[in-house]
Amino acid sequence: MAAQDQPPQDQPLQETPLAALHRALGARMVPFAGYAMPVQYPDGIMAEHLHCRAAAALFDVSHMGQAELVGDGAAAALERLTPADVQGLKPGRQRYGLLTTMAGGIFDDVMVANLGDRLHLVVNASRKEEDFALIEAALPAGVRLRRLPDRALVALQGPKAAEAVAPLAPDLGALSFLGVAETALGGIPALVSRSGYTGEDGFEISIPAERAEELARALLARPGVRPAGLGARDSLRLEAGLCLYGSDIDETTSPVEAALTWTIGKRRRMAWDFPGAERVREELANGARRLRVGLRPEGRQPARAGTPIQDGDTVVGEVTSGGFGPSLGGPMAMGYVARPHAADGTALTLLVRGRPLPARTVPLPFVPHRYAR
Repeated sequence: MAAQDQPPQDQPLQETPLAALHRALGARMVPFAGYAMPVQYPDGIMAEHLHCRAAAALFDVSHMGQAELVGDGAAAALERLTPADVQGLKPGRQRYGLLTTMAGGIFDDVMVANLGDRLHLVVNASRKEEDFALIEAALPAGVRLRRLPDRALVALQGPKAAEAVAPLAPDLGALSFLGVAETALGGIPALVSRSGYTGEDGFEISIPAERAEELARALLARPGVRPAGLGARDSLRLEAGLCLYGSDIDETTSPVEAALTWTIGKRRRMAWDFPGAERVREELANGARRLRVGLRPEGRQPARAGTPIQDGDTVVGEVTSGGFGPSLGGPMAMGYVARPHAADGTALTLLVRGRPLPARTVPLPFVPHRYAR
């Protein structure tokens, strides 16, 4: 998730409840969204990435913002800020949605879970204060936002994730993709969703902060589970074609441009009563000026964020995320291009450090998703 917003230099970085464990495991810590976070462990980013694709990797995502919406009408209240169909979300289910601005931009992306008597929200670390303030300002009487700073969040991702967690919580195997359950893992109370940010099967696990290290050590003791840092998380999500807030989506980007119109509920498309609906409706009807696309550069040279995308000598877009895909075996990038250049297979040029690099637009994701359906 977005890393742009760092605290002033005289303000110390925050730490997650797992900071001591990261250091004990030999992690290299870096500033990220105001936190000291592990970017990699001694095995390195490439090994962590490939291990997640082959077995199971444990990520610390406790820097994310967690909160609950409580009270009658909580779902309807949240719909004042998002085009997602929150009122249609069934208990025990989770949904990815967007908070949109009145101008039709993306204020943030958010995960919403229906726990029956309340909604559970997970928002980006760099946007959580802004998100929570926005939500609180939109709430009617009787609905309140309860922030959860005393909760940690870990993600166990990979094809062996379900096998690894089974002895600690046998009931989790029955969860399908985006299912949510309140359960216990090895006696530790937890809220678990079958979801993640890697394109693999896996779980995101919210637990009391004071028991986070106990759970992390229990999971790392399971066969096939290794720790992974932000570096692998970024290359995994890019291979999966998933957006990074602050890079691939932001307040200037519309859901249509970002190819995220699937997050707009059918009922919401009939009412057009969400922030930014006028822009979204116009772009759906007439086409957006630019579109998010996947890009495959030729050769081995990656194109990083900010790289100009050209058709001949004309700049037609810009790379927003780019790097080397360990599972893909080559470079990959996402970015925005003018709509006439967005069709799959379009030949373009990436201007990498002043040197032209041939590339083509390709469908996303780069690596197929393997969620538990």
